[in-house]
Amino acid sequence: MKCLVFITAIVLSFSACVAHETYVVRERPVEVVYTRPPSPGPQHVWVSGDWVWENGGYHWHEGRWERRHEGVAWHDGFWKTTSHGYKWVPGHWG
Repeated sequence: MKCLVFITAIVLSFSACVAHETYVVRERPVEVVYTRPPSPGPQHVWVSGDWVWENGGYHWHEGRWERRHEGVAWHDGFWKTTSHGYKWVPGHWG
């Protein structure tokens, strides 16, 4: 059992490291234009789409409606200019 807990801790710490890696590209991907579906109700907020690093490049994941989180607001992701190119800063609740 102790071995399983140790292995789980290692896997989770590795996953946390991978989640925080930064990928920079020389050119930003082409801006995605799509139609936002109607809101399912007043308790929902639009969570904008995000660029996600997959298979060696950024790929668009469309936005969605989510139930409002009490006491926080959704902050859209954005492209940040760096000395090496552009990196995507993901959207988040805060």
